[in-house]
Amino acid sequence: MESTTIQLDKKIVNLLKEIREHPRQTYNELILRMAEVFKSVKKKNQYDEFLHKIQQSKMKELWGNKADEVWEYA
Repeated sequence: MESTTIQLDKKIVNLLKEIREHPRQTYNELILRMAEVFKSVKKKNQYDEFLHKIQQSKMKELWGNKADEVWEYA
């Protein structure tokens, strides 16, 4: 395995120490896990945005009518 050196602020290193899943977890393992979680969340958010966009027109159709506007002032 090839390695590289990266510079991190001490407060980032302390934060990484705090969020380890177990005391012997390496920073490499931790950062890999964080990247996997981030990638998964990003993919889910893209799916949610897609659903939101395709539902917008239907929601405007359902909510954008005069009968419903009367209830705003009830």
